Amino acid sequence: YVAAYIDSPKPLIAAVNGPAVVVSVTVMGLFDAVYATDRATFHTPFTDLGQSAEGCSSYIFPKLMGNTKANEMLLFNKKLTAHEACERGLVTEVIPHDNFQKEVQARIDYAAQLPPQSVMESKKLIRDQEREKLHTANE
Repeated sequence: YVAAYIDSPKPLIAAVNGPAVVVSVTVMGLFDAVYATDRATFHTPFTDLGQSAEGCSSYIFPKLMGNTKANEMLLFNKKLTAHEACERGLVTEVIPHDNFQKEVQARIDYAAQLPPQSVMESKKLIRDQEREKLHTANE
């Protein structure tokens, strides 16, 4: 199912209002915007579970946050706060919990009124540079 995220022509927007764990975190690198409440956490305990990273995170996370910060999450199971995830480029914006629904909806409403063909063509131009590498990482 990760391939559907890679190939989605429409913008993918995540709204994270609590703990995100494993694949729900790893696929966020494939989203176009990730909004998180200040109470959200992000945890990828793969090695604790005796598994390896998934959802293209072994490719995307080092690009977003650098090798050592990606390793801290993917190898050493560091749980991030929303602010830490934002500093590392995994989260677009951290929004206070009390205003989260309203603020995220405003951003979604704005995105929804943009010319769809323009948005999808722009996304295609951006994603096509990485599409093959993402599919390879997903194998």
